Amino acid sequence: MADLDYSKLHPDTLAVRAGTERTHFGEHSDAMFLTSSFVVGSAEEAMLKFTGQVPGFIYSRFTNPTVSAFEERLAAMEGAERAVATASGMSAIMSLCLAHLRAGDHIVASSVLFGSTMQFFNNYMAKFGVEVTYASPVDLAEWHAAIKPNTKLFFLETPSNPLIDVADIRAIADIAHGAGAILAVDNCFCSPALQQPLKHGADIVVHSATKYIDGQGRVLGGAVVGSNALIEPVYLFLRTAGPTLSPFNAWVLLKGLETLGIRMKAHSENAMQLATWLEAHPKVAKVYYSGLQSHPQHALAERQQSGHGGVVSFDVKGGKDVAWRVIDRVQLMSRTANLGDVRTTISHPATTSHGRLTQEARNRAGIGDGLIRISVGLEHVGDLIADLERGFAD
Repeated sequence: MADLDYSKLHPDTLAVRAGTERTHFGEHSDAMFLTSSFVVGSAEEAMLKFTGQVPGFIYSRFTNPTVSAFEERLAAMEGAERAVATASGMSAIMSLCLAHLRAGDHIVASSVLFGSTMQFFNNYMAKFGVEVTYASPVDLAEWHAAIKPNTKLFFLETPSNPLIDVADIRAIADIAHGAGAILAVDNCFCSPALQQPLKHGADIVVHSATKYIDGQGRVLGGAVVGSNALIEPVYLFLRTAGPTLSPFNAWVLLKGLETLGIRMKAHSENAMQLATWLEAHPKVAKVYYSGLQSHPQHALAERQQSGHGGVVSFDVKGGKDVAWRVIDRVQLMSRTANLGDVRTTISHPATTSHGRLTQEARNRAGIGDGLIRISVGLEHVGDLIADLERGFAD
């Protein structure tokens, strides 16, 4: 693949073919390099590799062929120059922030984010002198108003977790760049199969590869993707601090990428059918899914994404008691807060993924006690509907 122009290939092709690292055995499938270090032929060669004067693998904390293959493949799918893989999605966000921010800097972040992301900003970046201001993902005026002279990073998820808000990446990128800041986009819900934020003006893409990129709930992983200039500081941080993706997990994620495109199409189709059914249900107050015509950013999602993904959230009438009853009664869906799996999962965000947020923060984000989030898997959608009917039954 080294002589091919990745930019001319479809992401589905890149998911299968990009980043292949073959040994002298000529294996067809990607090899797994389970080694902590690599042997050199001489002291001089070791010096040249350690100082970066010649390329090569040294130590699996920061150089490993299997991890490199995953990084190259993911970067190609996002249309980026480079990716750095990390041990989890949260370690990707940590690596991004600690590589690019210092005490006295300021973040403008979406007010609707994964709970752990907000906890990291509020409790840990703040601890080291980095302040954060939150803005509505869909109100550009709030992003403008939040800018300070020390603003260095804009951070958003689109679609957001768990309310599927769709932010205008191009418009927010323009605001960030006008302030001299960079824009990072968490692309977890769409993956590069459905959305490529760099093409819409974002500077960096962050992934929890644990979710759709793996797709079967097997391993943890993350990545930071962007230009060489922006990713090199992240790589240097990872080389020193070591929140590293293991070669085994990288190999599993490589296999996940190979089926990502076809899985995301199937997830989206199932989710659309389930969301349509939920919207007509008398016990549902509101459905959050960008594929629905009723979604306030439906037109934007149609322009920005090639599909709407597999996560559907909805408010039930009756609040927490009814929401918990629905969750407790289902028999097919898995009661877990993970998402992106071939198996459908169901959760109550207010008491799980976003439970550590204050009530005020949940109110600001619109996460009510009656909200249920479903990550729609690849089961037959008729069986999923029947399972929810058990939950809704009087």
